Amino acid sequence: SLVSSNSSLHRSPLHLHFSILNSDMADESPNPPPPAIDTLQTPTEVPPSVPDKDPPPPPPPSESPAFLPVTEKETPHPPPLSHESKQELIEPEIPNPTPEPKKVPRSLVSFKEESNRVADLSDSERAALDELKQLVQAAISNHEFNFPSAPQPKADEPQTSTQETEIKIAASASPDEVSIWGVPLLADERSDVILLKFLRARDFKPKDAFAMLNNTIRWRKTFSIDALVDEDLGDDLEKVVFMHGFDKEGHPVCYNVYGEFQNKELYQKTFADEEKRMKFLRWRIQFLERSIRKLDFSPGGICTIFQVSDLKNSPGPAKRELRLATRQALMLLQDNYPEFVAKQVFINVPWWYLAFYTMISPFMTQRTKSKFVFASPAKTAETLFKYITPEQVPIRYGGLSVDSCECNPEFTDDDPASEVTVKPSTKQTVEIIVNEKCIIVWELRVVGWEVSYGAEYVPNTAGGYTIIIHKARKFTANDEPVVSNSFKISELGKILLTVDNPTAKKKKLLYRFKVKPLCD
Repeated sequence: SLVSSNSSLHRSPLHLHFSILNSDMADESPNPPPPAIDTLQTPTEVPPSVPDKDPPPPPPPSESPAFLPVTEKETPHPPPLSHESKQELIEPEIPNPTPEPKKVPRSLVSFKEESNRVADLSDSERAALDELKQLVQAAISNHEFNFPSAPQPKADEPQTSTQETEIKIAASASPDEVSIWGVPLLADERSDVILLKFLRARDFKPKDAFAMLNNTIRWRKTFSIDALVDEDLGDDLEKVVFMHGFDKEGHPVCYNVYGEFQNKELYQKTFADEEKRMKFLRWRIQFLERSIRKLDFSPGGICTIFQVSDLKNSPGPAKRELRLATRQALMLLQDNYPEFVAKQVFINVPWWYLAFYTMISPFMTQRTKSKFVFASPAKTAETLFKYITPEQVPIRYGGLSVDSCECNPEFTDDDPASEVTVKPSTKQTVEIIVNEKCIIVWELRVVGWEVSYGAEYVPNTAGGYTIIIHKARKFTANDEPVVSNSFKISELGKILLTVDNPTAKKKKLLYRFKVKPLCD
């Protein structure tokens, strides 16, 4: 059995019992229900009938654990028809061989991040790090990293003479300190984390790692990265690439939504010519630089990013401009930003991506490809939940987290949600037993819906009526993704949230609730 949890219950002064009951049939109420109330507001209670004797007092608070185990019951499938019965019902058919459909590529190796603590390195890895540090120290002493970069004049600044420009170049190329991503090389233990990224990208070969580091520093000076970070490149692409939440290990999550380029105006504005493609590349690098500088480069800190690429409605590989920009960005990022991807998850992967992936795969290292995870549209939410909790996943991808531009006053990304798998042809009931007067607020969704949902309140009072909070009705994939309800507990009892799954597929139920004090 599984044990569900919700931190809001532990923080509540109430003594709440919570259990999930999975049954084939709904529990029958001993009392007839009043007329249904299909509303999100607190319904009006129906007064109970007066019994002959005084009702028993409510039970004292239980000393049992706050959460009860999850119990599941499956509806048995009907036995298959015999061979003779099948012959009576259908005519025999000669099956036509059909080609096997193409499947999305799968990662054969599961990548796991290594430790950045020097004490956790093997002897050979520690020796490689020491050798690389010696190479870097020698390069700093010999001014080998002293690559000049011409300053970027502002539009309102007067043109300077050649002599003044040379003086500025010399000043910008001061050998006193060499920094990368805001971390001075060889200054403290954060530098070890930076150098380990280059070593791992080159299989702990110090000379190869030094060559990569040297080329990266040269490229950063040529591309004027430090100046690029502060430039204003507009916000046209803020819906294409954005940060949202964290994964289960604390990595910030970056979403790349290529379907936004179905907007022809945005596509032309971004990729129409070489100048526009270069601006897009500069914007993408600027976004990455700003994100990297928020990471923690101390040993044991989070210094990588969880990447999610949404390929839904993405322009296909026939779009030459997008293909060129993607290849150029891929090569630049792989050469100059080593080991910044904790995991790369592709969601809503279409059939054509197999050919596209085959085309770009030779440009990626085996280590990079080992971090890839692919999910078809039907498996998108399920795949994301393996790495990111539902309260951190945006609503558009099956989670409960609202977009940054929206407002949810009741719940935030810090309020944990519970996951329950609703098996085919079963009914799942979430039961919240309340032993104190309060207000219960909850939200619930079933990924993809195509199920029925209802909520009711059953009082403990003998002869009390069951109150319909949300009349059971079927929700489709086109309905609102999340349903929110609240209920004022004026007498002790329990709230039942029921999901009926009549389909032949299992469903993922997400819910969370919190307790608010009852104001007089």
